[in-house]
Amino acid sequence: MGPILSTVVAVIIVVAIVGGALAYIIHAKKSGKKCIGCPDGNTCSGKCDKCNCGCQDKNK
Repeated sequence: MGPILSTVVAVIIVVAIVGGALAYIIHAKKSGKKCIGCPDGNTCSGKCDKCNCGCQDKNK
């Protein structure tokens, strides 16, 4: 593989990873999750103090 082809492949892989992460975040927010990174994000009522994700902050 030439240097240009390997650079293109690397860029495509990075774009796919970032795109997948962005799609996950958008899907999680649309489904109503308050704390995406929190392990208790699905059950968080907005007043949890199990993690430091900031889900108890009403402005988020």
